[in-house]
Amino acid sequence: MAEYRKVTHQFSAFVQVSLQNLRGWFSESSTYTAGGRDLRQPEESLHHGYLKVIAFARYSVPMCGIVGYVGHQQALDVITEALRRMEYRGYDSSGLTIVEDGTYATAKAAGKLQHLLDKLDENPESFSGHTGIGHTRWATHGRPTDANAHPHNSFDGTVSIVHNGIIENAGALRAALTEQGISLRSDTDSEVAAHLLALAYNDGPTAGDFKASVLAVLAQLEGAFTILFVHVNHPGEIYAARRNTPLIIGVGQGETFLGSDVAAFIEYTRDAVELGQDTVVHATAEGYSLCDFAGNPVEGKAFTIDWDLAAAEKGGYDSFMMKEINEQPAAVRDTLTGHFVDGRIVLDEQDLTGADMRSFDKVFVVACGSAYHSGLLAKYAIEHWVRIPVEIEVASEFRYRDPVLDKRTLVVAVSQSGETADTLEAVRHAKEQGAKVLAVCNTFGAQIPRESDAVLYTHAGPEIGVASTKAFLAQVAANYIVGLALAQERGTKYPDEVLDIWTELEAIPEKVQQVLACEEQCLAIAKELGAIRTMLFLGRGVGYPVALEGALKLKELAYIHAEGFPAGELKHGPIALIEDDLPVVVVVPSPRGREVLHSKIVSNIQEIRARGAKTIVIAEEGDTAVEPYANWLIRIPQASTIMQPLLATVPLQFLAAEIAQQCGNEDIDKPRNLAKSVTVE
Repeated sequence: MAEYRKVTHQFSAFVQVSLQNLRGWFSESSTYTAGGRDLRQPEESLHHGYLKVIAFARYSVPMCGIVGYVGHQQALDVITEALRRMEYRGYDSSGLTIVEDGTYATAKAAGKLQHLLDKLDENPESFSGHTGIGHTRWATHGRPTDANAHPHNSFDGTVSIVHNGIIENAGALRAALTEQGISLRSDTDSEVAAHLLALAYNDGPTAGDFKASVLAVLAQLEGAFTILFVHVNHPGEIYAARRNTPLIIGVGQGETFLGSDVAAFIEYTRDAVELGQDTVVHATAEGYSLCDFAGNPVEGKAFTIDWDLAAAEKGGYDSFMMKEINEQPAAVRDTLTGHFVDGRIVLDEQDLTGADMRSFDKVFVVACGSAYHSGLLAKYAIEHWVRIPVEIEVASEFRYRDPVLDKRTLVVAVSQSGETADTLEAVRHAKEQGAKVLAVCNTFGAQIPRESDAVLYTHAGPEIGVASTKAFLAQVAANYIVGLALAQERGTKYPDEVLDIWTELEAIPEKVQQVLACEEQCLAIAKELGAIRTMLFLGRGVGYPVALEGALKLKELAYIHAEGFPAGELKHGPIALIEDDLPVVVVVPSPRGREVLHSKIVSNIQEIRARGAKTIVIAEEGDTAVEPYANWLIRIPQASTIMQPLLATVPLQFLAAEIAQQCGNEDIDKPRNLAKSVTVE
C-alpha cells in the first residue's frame, strides 16, 4: 500500500510554488541581442561596461524558473509557453536564447513576461531554431534590470547560460575575468559562468570539447546552482548541471526538456527523470546522458507525472490561497492514506530499523516558518505519546549553536519543498554528528528526503499561495504520524491505543470540512474590523503554536503587526498592549481536556475584555463558558486536545486572508518580499 501511494502521489506536490513579484522594481524596457550582440546598439557596445565591486555573500533566495528544450519543435514556442507556465513562481524579469545554424539570438526584459513577448513579436524570424533555454529571474545580485536579466552571454558571442541559485565565489571570478580584459555587463553572479565556458572552450586542455569545458567551469564554481549552457557550435545540445537547486528532465519523442519543475514541460510529456546531487545532463533531441561533476556516468530516477496543470489553477476561487484552504480536508486525508497497514504505522521510505526507533532518547524537530509551528505541535504530540524529550529548533539557528546530539538522537526535518537551505544544512549537520534524520516533505525526490534516513511525504499537492495553508495542515498530520510510529515501536502506546488515535486522525478531514463553513463569518468579522494596524493572538498548550501560526499568516498577508503569545504570559508584559478596540484572537482549549487550562483562558478573555479589547474566540461546539466574553465566537467541532490545532488553524487562515483584503492587499497569493521556497541561505 505504501508503495502504491508513492507511485500514485509521487509528483502531486512537485511544483515548487508561488514566489513574489517585486512590484516597483520593474523596468519597462528590454534588452534584445543576437549572437551576443545588442541588435539595437552599435558593435562597440559589446566592449562597454564596468566592474561594480560588491561583496558576494550567501543570500536567502527563492527558486527562479529555468527551462531548456532541444527537439523537433520550434524552441521559441516551447520556451515561451514554459515561461508562461512558470509565472506562478514569481519573478522580476524573463528571457530566452534560441540556438540555430552556428549562431544564437537572445531576448530578455525586466518586468512581466508580456514585455518579453512584445519584443519577440517585433522580430520573430531571428528566433527560429530547435534548441533553446529560458529563465524567469528573482533578483539576488543586482537589481531587476534588463542587463541583469537572464540569459547571460559570453564576451565572444558563443555561449549563453541561464542560472538559478548563488555562485558564492563570483566576486573572485569577476575580478579574475576583469584582469583578463573581459568587461562584465551585469551586476550578477551568473554572468561569470558564460565567460568561463567561452574561455575554457576557446583555449587550453578542453578547447573545442563542450562537455570537458562545462566540467572545467563547474570545478571553479562554489555555491548552490542550476545552470543551463548552450554554445553556437553545438546547436542541437544543451548541457545542464545542478547542485542543491532543482532540475528535472522531461523525456519526449524526439525531444528532451529541462525544467526547474514539471510545469515547464507537462504539456508535452509525463515521463520525467529526477536527478541526484552534483549531476550534469547532456540533452539532445535523441535523449539524455548523465554524469557527475568529475565526468563519471551516473543514473537518474525515472517516474511518471500523475497530475495535470488543472491542479495548479484556481478552480473558480478568487485566489489560489482560498482554493488551497478549501483543499485542506483532501490534503490531510491524502497525507494519512496508506500509513496504517495491518494495524501498524508505516512510513513512505525508511532505512531506520525498529531497533533504531527504540534507541532514540531525544528528538529534535528542525524547520522554518509555518513548518516550525508544525514542529511545535509535534513536540506536544511526541512527548505526550512517546515520553521522550523533544526540542524544536529554527533550522537557521540549529547548527550554529552546537546542539547536543548523537546516534541516539532523531532529527525530524520538516520542509514543504524539501530544498529549504537552512533545513538542508541542519540535516547535514545532524548526520555529521551521527544522528538519524527523518524528513517530512511535500516534494517527492527533493534533496532533504534524499539525504535523510527515513521519509514521510505529505500529499498536499501543489501549493501556489506563498502563505502556507494546506501544506501546514498536512505537516501537522504527518508529524503526528511520526509520533505514532515512535510510540508504536517503543511500546509507549498499546496497539489498541494507536488504533484509537489513528481512528480520530482519520475523522479529522471531515471535521476540517465542517470548519470551512466559517468562511462567511470570518469575512463579516474582517469587514467589521476594517483596516486594522495590529492584532494579538493568544493560546494555551497546543493553542499557542496555533496562535503563532495565526499571527504569522496575518503578518504575511496584511503587512501589519501581529503577535502570538502564550495566554499565561499575558500578565508578564503583553497585557500592556491591550487598549480600546484592539482585536485579540483567543484559541480556547477544550473544557473536556484539562479543565483548569480552560478556566484559566476564560479568565484571560475576561481580563482583556475589561480593558476594552475586542475578542475573536475560537472554541469548540458546546463550550458555553466563553459566550459572555466573546465579541465574535467561531465554533469548531469537538476534538481531543492534540487534534484541535488541525481545526482551530482554519479560521485563522480565513481571517488573515479577509483582513488582508480590508488592509488593501488584493493579491494575497503573492505577499510582498516573500518567497515560497528559500533554497539558498
